[in-house]
Amino acid sequence: MALNRRELLQWMGGACSALALSRFATAQAQGASFLPTRESLQGYRIPDWFRDAKFGIWSHWGPQSAIEFGDWYARTMYQEGSKQYLYHVETYGHPSKVGYKDLVDNWKAAKWDPDHLMGLYKKAGAKYFVSMGVHHDNFDLWDSKYTRWNAVKMGPKRDIVGTWQKAAHKQGLRFGVSEHLWISYKWFSVSHGADKTGPLAGVSYDGVDPQYADLYHDADCARVIDKLDWNDDDIPDAWKHHYLDRMTDLIDKYQPDLLYTDGHLPFEDYGLKMVSHLYNVSSQLHRGTTEAIYTSKEKTDCAIGTCLLDHERGVSDGIAKNPWQTDTCIGQWNYNRGEKYKTTKKVIDLLVDIVSKNGNLLLNFPLPNSGELDLEEMNTLEGITAWMEVNSEGIYASRPWKIYGEGPATKVKIEAGNFNEDKQKDLTAEDVRFTAKGSTIYAFVMGWPQKEAVVQALGLASSQNPGKILKVELLGYKGDLGWKQDETSLKVGMPAEKISDVGITLKVDLA
Repeated sequence: MALNRRELLQWMGGACSALALSRFATAQAQGASFLPTRESLQGYRIPDWFRDAKFGIWSHWGPQSAIEFGDWYARTMYQEGSKQYLYHVETYGHPSKVGYKDLVDNWKAAKWDPDHLMGLYKKAGAKYFVSMGVHHDNFDLWDSKYTRWNAVKMGPKRDIVGTWQKAAHKQGLRFGVSEHLWISYKWFSVSHGADKTGPLAGVSYDGVDPQYADLYHDADCARVIDKLDWNDDDIPDAWKHHYLDRMTDLIDKYQPDLLYTDGHLPFEDYGLKMVSHLYNVSSQLHRGTTEAIYTSKEKTDCAIGTCLLDHERGVSDGIAKNPWQTDTCIGQWNYNRGEKYKTTKKVIDLLVDIVSKNGNLLLNFPLPNSGELDLEEMNTLEGITAWMEVNSEGIYASRPWKIYGEGPATKVKIEAGNFNEDKQKDLTAEDVRFTAKGSTIYAFVMGWPQKEAVVQALGLASSQNPGKILKVELLGYKGDLGWKQDETSLKVGMPAEKISDVGITLKVDLA
């Protein structure tokens, strides 16, 4: 999208100074495409690489993972009576004496082999990889210009983001970074509290110590200890400015293909500057074409251009007009010892359903302190790998068909959004999902039919009006396949030997 004088005037509040025009001309010459305004960003469109990729893997890994005790440890260890608080008191000591600041060096990453892991992720079918950049714990995973609390100076003493990036590029994967920083000012305010009961009632936690304000935030954040409203309210401009500085540093150092924000586009003008900078840096790298993506979980942010809508642990209720993404995890976001993970079947059900609805799946494999996948994670990953080796032809570079699917699960109505993935019924051999490439339809039968697969939408008299079928193949099967298209359906006889319990793919060529 080319900038224009009218947009520039609006951005400058109507005052078109010589300096403003000079800056405008310089930005144009450098390949900049967007101003930091909602109107300008409406011209943004999701790049084709993302629409073709369909599947990414995320490493939601940082100092909180070192404790190996689940999500949000850095916050809940300061919430009296929570399981993390009780574990912390028993294992490390009371948070007035031993705080989160004292745990970050426990993160060693002693067995982390990013090249090996990236090879596994690529083999499993991932086309893009996302590194954690900074969580709500205010700890940057790169050589941060604006805070000492970073992974190069503390913990593993390595540039986690930069090392992941090199490994991803070596495997030919697109690279993204997640940021959860903007809400940290409110999220971490509990570190300024104190027990309300017990022998240390009223004794302040270590967050009140001013020498650690650059980690736990200033004393004013204590105003929001008792609530965590996921919005911009009660966050001072000083923090917003600091946030933008760190995000700009991240973008300039790593030029990510995808930048994920945990929430809405934050802090309006500050957030708009961040997003436009991300897109303009990408445009300069790609000869005037913006290849980068910014994600938001707020539907109105992405209604027209601007960004990619992301559903956390959620799915769409049908084929979405614009590309979108589900981000989810096989367990908890941060590593949790003894966690029960999603099965391969559950992951593939989600992937196929999401892709049939014009979406992508970003799947987190939480790493423990060591940086190695555990045995159960490897089992799930190997199952994904085996299925994708046979069936991914119908996933990559596909587009939605006329309908996303048929079968019992389509009768369960769920509202598109976050945290609804468990409301969807488990898929069986009676459930079919569709994708398309030109005149080829891929019908994913989400289980193993007993004798034959029946696809009603591909019948000659179906309301989808598919037309005559010329050829039917079963991906992964080389033998002759008996099939028949009549008015009511396409019927495909199954081989005697079962190919998969997870799901199969019928490749259907139409006239």
